[in-house]
Amino acid sequence: MAAVKKVLVIGGGFSGMSAAIRMRHHGLDVDLVEIDPDWCELGAGITINGASMRALETLGLYDQVVEQGCVTDGVAMRLANGTVIKELPTPSPVGSNVGGSGGIFRPTLARIMSNATLESGVKVRLDCTYESIQQNEDAIMVTFTDGTQTAYDLVVGADGVHSKLRKEFFPEVPDPEYIGQGVWRAIMPRPAEVNQVNMWMGDHLKLGVNPVSETHMYMFITEDRPTKEHIDRETWPQVFADLMAKFDNPTVQALIPKAFADEANIDYRPLANLLVRVPWNRGRLVMIGDTVAATTPHLASGAGIGIESGIVLADELAANDDLAVAFEKFHERRWERCRMVVENSARLCDIEINDGDKAEHSQIMGQSLMALSQPI
Repeated sequence: MAAVKKVLVIGGGFSGMSAAIRMRHHGLDVDLVEIDPDWCELGAGITINGASMRALETLGLYDQVVEQGCVTDGVAMRLANGTVIKELPTPSPVGSNVGGSGGIFRPTLARIMSNATLESGVKVRLDCTYESIQQNEDAIMVTFTDGTQTAYDLVVGADGVHSKLRKEFFPEVPDPEYIGQGVWRAIMPRPAEVNQVNMWMGDHLKLGVNPVSETHMYMFITEDRPTKEHIDRETWPQVFADLMAKFDNPTVQALIPKAFADEANIDYRPLANLLVRVPWNRGRLVMIGDTVAATTPHLASGAGIGIESGIVLADELAANDDLAVAFEKFHERRWERCRMVVENSARLCDIEINDGDKAEHSQIMGQSLMALSQPI
């Protein structure tokens, strides 16, 4: 018998949807509340490594990702002029035959997962979140912003990096810390020669591309910025084009005019990370995803480890009739993996900011991808 029967998920992002879908697979009664009335994931593209592919396969969504995204093989690490530093293999992860690397439009993946959430029987309420939470040994009572009140066996907090739940129930945890870099993202036409992930290492800059469909790719640029500063949105296309111009490579240079096209959908975000030490629960409330392990994108694993955590939490709840035991096993399976992603991503960022050893950068990437390929 499962440790719980009735569960509330707060937050309809990737990790929250993953937990909800997998819990329904195990027959649990699941409600999900999402504050966004449109339930709309914004952004350009998203890189999906092999471990994340395996997690999506577990949720029954891999075939849709293949159909609507792009599965590739290998990562080419290059100097700014295009010279290859190292080719990183991306084999299928252990226990699966899914692709080892890929990409998809971020809103497309969100739509695939939100449709699956609804089809699984999760009861979803939009434009709604919690107002207050009180719990005792036997139940957790939630009052919602729409005035209703419901008792649950468990509440899963997946309300993101700026989590209201974390501030309330983990007040000792500081806010996410700016890490000294910003990331630019855009959608670009896909040249014929771009058939895998490529990264160009420049002077305190890194530019990468990843195919997300037959016709388009996702481009990202990480840029050192010592202080967190506001950049006028109207200037974003020109700033992005100027950064592209610093890479003396024909593929990149030819795409510079595309930075000014509407379809580029350029986005800029300062980077921050967060790692909350386990346990990630307070009584019958447990948090997953960016609420407790928010990483910079250097290993393309932020969404992936959140999706994995949703799966593992659901599996342990279903496999154990004691909630404390389920939490203990969940933490055992998630802490080291999430710690590795957050801390290794931070190290890669540090190398880029301080013009460190590019060979070490490639080595950390290779070792991290190998570790992620292991079973969860």
